[in-house]
Amino acid sequence: MVAPVVVTGAAWTTPLGSGLDAVWRRLLAGEHGFVEVPSPHRLRNTQAAVVPGRSSGQVEGPAERLRGLAVATLREALEHAGLTGDGARTLFVLGTSLGAYLDDEGERNAPLHQWADAVVGVLGAKAPPVVLSTACSSGSDALVVGAECLRAGLADVCICGGVDILTPSKRLAHSALSTLSPSRARAYDTRHDGMMLGEGAAFLVLESAAHAEQRSARILARLRGVGSANDAASMTSPDPAAAGARLAMERSLVDAGLAASEIGLVNGHGSATPVNDRAEAAAFRSVFGSKGGPLVFATKGAFGHTLGATGAMEAIATILGLRESIVPPIVGLEQPDPEFPCPLSVGASTRHSARKGLSVTLGFGGFDTSLVFEVAR
Repeated sequence: MVAPVVVTGAAWTTPLGSGLDAVWRRLLAGEHGFVEVPSPHRLRNTQAAVVPGRSSGQVEGPAERLRGLAVATLREALEHAGLTGDGARTLFVLGTSLGAYLDDEGERNAPLHQWADAVVGVLGAKAPPVVLSTACSSGSDALVVGAECLRAGLADVCICGGVDILTPSKRLAHSALSTLSPSRARAYDTRHDGMMLGEGAAFLVLESAAHAEQRSARILARLRGVGSANDAASMTSPDPAAAGARLAMERSLVDAGLAASEIGLVNGHGSATPVNDRAEAAAFRSVFGSKGGPLVFATKGAFGHTLGATGAMEAIATILGLRESIVPPIVGLEQPDPEFPCPLSVGASTRHSARKGLSVTLGFGGFDTSLVFEVAR
């Protein structure tokens, strides 16, 4: 039997602020963090969701900004768990989608893991971090890697998640790819026409259940199962048949020892690009059937697409949604796609009774990840 993995701490820094409860209340109220962000370049949309109180790079350089967000959020996650970062069997697993690499001159000739080495050095880590970049799945894949490290006995504690910042290169790239919406993010809506960019950081503290019990830690949730796949269909577009997303979800359910019918809640990727929304609907239809199924919500209409941080931010939202028995409305969703196979959280916060849920991420390059969380009744 696979050794259980539990979540004992979490923190996020988002366009709606920081603090788990404060941000969650704003999400439930249907708020969003989009503001006008001037650009010297011609873009499809000049709005983005930025972390308040930070400079978006005008004063801080991109690398300094990335590291500052990561360090501050990691410290909050460790404090929430009642831990420090200097344990002998503590491991950091950190993800980003290139972070500041394309926009900071000092980063371009440096190793891709340099930013993470600097971050964990500030926190007093005994071991070098595990660093990954799997595009939009980076934050959720960090949780997959952390869970497997705990199961393999390589650590007692893994602090896992992702961080990403808004930069000119990312804005230009998504504008050129036409993945950026000219209007607003409308996930699962008949009028969906693209995503909106955001930034932030989110980290979760994972522990072996035995280690958490030994120190009488508060348990937020159990990470029941993890699954990942790659559909290898395109550098940017998902497989229309959603084979990778379906496989990732099925693998996570097998890993959790659960049937699809036992899942009552899903935090969907909800990027609001037509191709992603259609692929996601196809995956949900394949896994859960064409009628009924779990309640689906999504947070990119509020946070923006935070790229390498999004999977970890959505994992936290999934846990809070399960613990509080309520999820926020999908901001921007007003005319739901009638072909979408599952019920959606539309218009206002939606109450539910689920205690088991999935957090699903679909990344560029075909990276698909699914995480199964369970909270106690």
